[in-house]
This record gives sequence, structure tokens and C-alpha cells, in this order.
Amino acid sequence: MMSLQSALLGFAIFKLPSVLPRFFPASRPLTPQENVVLQTTAVATGTMPLAAGLVGIIPALGMMTPEIDGREPIVLSYVHLVIWCLAVAFFGVFLAVPLRRQVIIKEKLVFPSGTATAQLIALLHRAPPIQGISAAAVTTPAGGRYERIRTSMDGDDEPDKDGDAISGAGWRALGWSFAASGTITVLSFMFPVTFALPIFDILSLPFGTSLAANWMWWFTPSLSYIGQGIIMGFPVTVSMNVGMFVGWAVLSPLAKKSGWAPGRVSSSTDGARGWILWVALAIMIAESVISLAPITVQYARGLWERREAAEARAHVFTTPDSPDEAAERDGYMDMPEDDEPENEPPERLVPGSWVSFGLMGSGVLGVWGVWYVFGSDGIHPWATALGLVLASVLALIGVRALGETDINPVSGIGKISQLLFAVLQPGNVVANVIAGGVAEAGAQQAGDLMQDLKTGHLLRASPRSQFYGQMIGSLASVFVSTAGYKFYTSVYTIPGPEFAVPSAGVWLNLARLLNNGHLPDHVVPFMIMFGGAFSLIAVAKIMLARSPNPTIAAAVSTLPSGIAFAIGFLNSPSFSLARLIGGYIAYRTARNTRTGETPLFAIVVASGFVLGEGVLSILNLTLASRGYKALSCFGCNLGGGGYCTGGC
Repeated sequence: MMSLQSALLGFAIFKLPSVLPRFFPASRPLTPQENVVLQTTAVATGTMPLAAGLVGIIPALGMMTPEIDGREPIVLSYVHLVIWCLAVAFFGVFLAVPLRRQVIIKEKLVFPSGTATAQLIALLHRAPPIQGISAAAVTTPAGGRYERIRTSMDGDDEPDKDGDAISGAGWRALGWSFAASGTITVLSFMFPVTFALPIFDILSLPFGTSLAANWMWWFTPSLSYIGQGIIMGFPVTVSMNVGMFVGWAVLSPLAKKSGWAPGRVSSSTDGARGWILWVALAIMIAESVISLAPITVQYARGLWERREAAEARAHVFTTPDSPDEAAERDGYMDMPEDDEPENEPPERLVPGSWVSFGLMGSGVLGVWGVWYVFGSDGIHPWATALGLVLASVLALIGVRALGETDINPVSGIGKISQLLFAVLQPGNVVANVIAGGVAEAGAQQAGDLMQDLKTGHLLRASPRSQFYGQMIGSLASVFVSTAGYKFYTSVYTIPGPEFAVPSAGVWLNLARLLNNGHLPDHVVPFMIMFGGAFSLIAVAKIMLARSPNPTIAAAVSTLPSGIAFAIGFLNSPSFSLARLIGGYIAYRTARNTRTGETPLFAIVVASGFVLGEGVLSILNLTLASRGYKALSCFGCNLGGGGYCTGGC
């Protein structure tokens, strides 16, 4: 979500007038509440590429072939892509508003990332400690724990002498980490082998072969990958790399040498990459379903108990025929209300009429937009409407999962929708992919924006102001994301060596399977074996994670993450290796702190790494679009792939 990074950069930008008064006009300091709205808008903007499927279902539609799917690939124009994004841009925003009272005010779910962002903003602005969370353990999806955000960025626990929560050393670290990452990114364009170092082929140099590269083994020394590993934490990066080793060093050669995947290793259709993709899909679905089950049961039980309590109160109030019943009625009258009181005045809340009209309006826009873009060959209007209803129901479950575990199981939600629409519109791959995308979009937006609402609740930011930010960010991102996507696809082949978009293969292959397709040879036993194993692991986590026995709880925390393990299958080894370096850095820096947590200084450096590559990659894109080529292709014949093919 980049919530922490958005809040940090927003604070830094508004500090510029005091740091460089000659170049920037003086202005009043940014308040914590304004910073909340700033990062809310940023997250709403950044969510769109995921919610609109620009890294999933849109590339998947472009990967269809007449031989397999019976139709040409669907490549949307800029206008059609804008309409598609508009169709899914706002439903999740309106869906998040009514859920706020239930999961944040009443149930007080933690929403770890939102809580950690609130802690960071309070630290940056030297706001009073947030009641109730300063000592609460907050578990992130990366497996890291934020029991307390460190009070400085220069490695100690004492506030900085200059009165700022973050020292000059911290800001300098953000600057040099940004510059270092950006420099390496530009060098990767000039010398493509920089991002595809053939370190695993050194032993094959005397033989003139590139055996490792043929199996997609090279190393990408991306500081952005390392930064992501720091933020993700050591446990998840270990799970990812164990999955990478099993998938790419064991199962991939096994499938290729046994003739089960006769195509190129990198092929997602008949190659080893496509073969192990099915094993990853089995793992992801198994863990998602098992993880969703207890949350679904708990939510249904809560609804049933509230219904029974309401019926009991209604019965007592309407038929007090005896002294005993009258006393019972008085007891009910003395009981506290089931709902927690709202702590915001009405003028700071989003009116219910806005939500009602917004859900109806965004629903109509969604149905019309999807029909206009894909027409009668795609998904029927009634099916799109049903997909939005399904998104509403599944979003309730997804938001609860996110609030408790910091994991939004949108991948499982999308797959559930695909399974349903295989029955409703059989034989239609396009409809199956779109239906899953519509359901996932609503759950994705509702979950991400709920984290922001939790941040705002803790820092007393106006929910209505956050709603404005969410709407503005979503609308702006429709055009920004679409322009960015078309820009990238005009320069690079997607999917391709630079952008593999592995989730697109997951979407399309599952749709094909559900619509009269077939699985690759001999993959079913491996799907059952790995899916069953991670189902048992998920059950163990659910049953034993809160054990009072510290030994058992510690043992459960070491169990691998199924999603991270599967991601190691979906991406080439270079994706995981550099992140493991970052995870180890997080582990080592955490050991040097009294709390045992990753210090804020390391998080800030990691943010600089991520942002530096992200920003400077736009420069690379611009150079490539204008026809500039690499300065040297030295080493690319040995590297055999990766980013080398982009400029050579």
C-alpha cells in the first residue's frame, strides 16, 4: 500500500520551507490529520493498478490465443481502458464507508498496517502517544512485529536534540538511498547485464554454455528488491526463497526432463514455468480457503447472536405480563447498547444518503462500463451486477481478515468468483476472467481504504475528508494508471522478460481450466500434495497461534507462509534472491535493538531504495520510448535473458 512511505514523503515535502527557506515560501506546518488525508489520497491512487487488474486480468486477456481460447487476444485502447477503470474505480470506496462503523468503531479490529502508519505519523509530528496501541503487538503480513515504532532514525531511542522526531541523519539516509537506487536503475538501462548478472553461469564459462540462464537463474541486484525485503521481513523472504528453490531447482527440472512440460522453460503455457504455476495456484487456494473459513464462521455467528439478542429484547419489551418478565425487561433496559457510540460528529462523517446513492451509481457505472468495453462477447450485464453483489459479500470477509491478520485474501476472493461464473457463464473465458476481476476490485479497494480509515480513527482525522481524498485519488488514478500502462506496453512486451506479470497467467490458466480446459500432465498429484500440506499448515496456524504455551506459539510462528511460498514459484529466482538479502538485513538490524523490532531507520532506507528505482524507471521508460539503446550489451550472451533482452 505504501502508506508508510506516503506519510513519510508527505511530511518531508512540507518540511522543505523550513529546511530551504530561500527556495520555498514559508507555510504553516503540516498537521497529523492533514498527513492522514495525504497518505489516504496516495493509497487510493496507488491501489488502482491492482484493483483494475492492470497487472492481472488486463494482461491475461491479451494473452489469449485462437488455438486455445477460440478467439483473438483482447487489447484495450486507451479510451476503453479508461472506461474499464472508471467501471471499477468507485464501488469499493463506497463499500468501505459503511464497514468502518462495524469493524473499526464496534469491533475495534487492529488493522496492523493502518495502526503502524498512525504510529509513524504521530512520531513524525511529535503528537501525543496514541492510546491503546503503543504497547500492542501488531503483526504484519511480512511476519514482522511493530510493538513500538522507534523514536528516532539515527539508531538510538532518545528523541533528537533538535526537537524533530526524525534527525538530519535520517533524512540524509533517505536521500542517499533514493540516489543509490536510482543510479543503479539508470545503469541497468545503459548496461542491461547489471540487472541480470550471470553469477550462476560462471562455472559453465569454459564450456561456452549458459545452463543456469536457460533455467532462468540469474541475479538481479536491485536495491528496490532489497528494500522490499527489509519491509517484508525475514520470515516471509525465507518462505519465498524456499518456494523458489523447490519450484525452480526441483519441480521445474523434473517437469522438463520428464516430458511433462516440453516447451521453453519460461513458457506459461507448455513450459516448466506454466507447469509449476498450477502447484502454486493449489497452494494459494488451499491457504486462502482455510484462512477464510474461521473468519466466515465467526462473522456468521456474530450476526446470528446479534439477531437473537435483538429478538429477545423485542419480546421482553412487548410482552411484560409478569413481575419476573418486568424485572427481566428492566435488566435489558439497563444493558449497554450493542453498538459502540460514534466518536465523530455528523458533520465529519459521510452521510448515509451519499453511500446509498454512491453504491447504486457506481454499480450502474460498473455494469454499463463493462458492457461497453467488452460487449456481448464478454460478460452479460446481469452477470456483472451479480459480480458486484458477490464483491460486497466477499469484501466483508476480506476486510475482517485484513483487520485481524493484515492479509487481504483478494486472490482467493477472485478465484471463488471464477468458480461461480464457470457455472453461470460456462465456456466463456473472457466472462470468467472479468467476473473474478470485478469481485477482486471491490474487495481490494475496500480493504486498502479501510486501513486508511483505521489510521484516521486513531489520529482523529475527519472520515469525510478521507472520503474526499479517496474519491480524488481514485479518479486521478484512472487516467494516471491507464496512461502509465499504455506507455509501458508501447515500449515493453507484457508479459515479457522485464515484466512477467505472473498473476496474469494464474487468472487465464484457471479460467481455461474451468471452461473445458485440462491440466498439464502429471501435475495433479503435486497439486494435491502441496495443497494438502499447506492446508494442514494453515489449520495449525489457526488452532495453535494463540496457544498460551510460548514454545508452541514460537514453533507455529516459524511455519512457512503459503502465499509467500507460492510467490516463489510464480516469479523467476532473481525476484526472490535479492529480497532475501533485504530480509536478512531486517533480521540483523532487529537483533541490535532493545525491542527486537526492525528500526525505523532501516524502514526509511528501504523506502528510499523502493522509491528511487520506481521514480528513475520512468526515465528508463522515456529513453526506451524515444529509441535509445543500451551503451553496451557485454555479458548478455552469457546472462541469457532477464533485463538484457530489453536493451539488447
